[in-house]
Amino acid sequence: MARKKKIYSEELKREVIRLKLTGEYSNQELMNQFGIKNRTQIKTWMKWFRDGEEQRLAQPIGKQYTFGKGPEEISELEQLKRKLAIYEMREELVGKVSGDRKEVVPEVFVELVDLFKEKYTIAMICEGLKVPRSTYYRWKNKSWDLTPLEQQILALCKAFKYRIGHRMVRDLLYKDHQMKAHRNTVQKIMQKYNIQCRVKPKRTSYTAGESKCIVANLLERNFSAEKPNQKWVTDITYLPYGEKMLYLSTIMDLYNNEILAYRISDKQDTSLVTQTLEDACRGRETYEVILHSDQGAQYTSYAFQEKAKEKGIITSMSRKGNCLDNAVIESFHSSLKSEEFSSPLRPRLTSSIVQEKVQDYMYYYNYNRPFTKLNCHTPVEFRSMAA
Repeated sequence: MARKKKIYSEELKREVIRLKLTGEYSNQELMNQFGIKNRTQIKTWMKWFRDGEEQRLAQPIGKQYTFGKGPEEISELEQLKRKLAIYEMREELVGKVSGDRKEVVPEVFVELVDLFKEKYTIAMICEGLKVPRSTYYRWKNKSWDLTPLEQQILALCKAFKYRIGHRMVRDLLYKDHQMKAHRNTVQKIMQKYNIQCRVKPKRTSYTAGESKCIVANLLERNFSAEKPNQKWVTDITYLPYGEKMLYLSTIMDLYNNEILAYRISDKQDTSLVTQTLEDACRGRETYEVILHSDQGAQYTSYAFQEKAKEKGIITSMSRKGNCLDNAVIESFHSSLKSEEFSSPLRPRLTSSIVQEKVQDYMYYYNYNRPFTKLNCHTPVEFRSMAA
């Protein structure tokens, strides 16, 4: 006669897990307390809990299923929430490891899971990036021998969110760690571990335009400044990533590429640029500052010109159709989009998330991002040193 299998309730399983996590009970003590016949049963429940498969605690005997392929009792809402969670996770991890199983670098994937396992379950990360969990554990249990140079390069790229190129990595290795390495060596290591920075899309052509200007081009593509608040540049760019189109107005100091002020609005009107100018002038000496812009209607308006004159600012404008005349601020906006919003998935974000991402990037750009022209210092560091 076949022995009848003992059925354990979901409440019992969760209580066993809770007590086991306290570290005060052994498997044998739990077996005696709850009448569990086999210690393997406790190990299985703990494995489900650690792998984020707690829904399996409620499944009946003989209805085993893998994570993500549950019984029909799971509601469409729960399935939709789970798909959305995987979608958001893939968006956060995109660019750090390839989604193609054949292209995944084991060392990078193991490091990525360790980095995000507090936020996402291991099972979800493996499923989202199409790597079997068994393969992940096999990779994790294998020891990877990294050279000191590889360790420093991986640490630097992670610290700067994989936004810096191999030349900057080389410079920071020497500046912060006194490690000399040829840029080709650094590039090969970054390619090996698939941690190259995102590349900004290049403009294919430029329109020369007319030489007729509303205001004289005083900057004349001389983007260097000898002191702070000598030359500023400004521009407006589109942010087509949220629920509706947003516009970003920015003012930058060419002395150290610091972002002095920025404003985000759903209207591309004159008040957007005048408010940005007000923010940039607050607390600063602006007499005879050259402020360069393009010939957009906002900058040619009487309101903006009067506001600049009131602050003692001398306005300068690019030739019509010549974006290279304002290349520095154009390049900054391109970097912001490619580093913060560029993604093959292109999810639709809420307007508040778009603004939050811009705010985070502005802080990173001013306080954390090193520049070659600033001897690998950040804009704020460079200004502080000059003061």
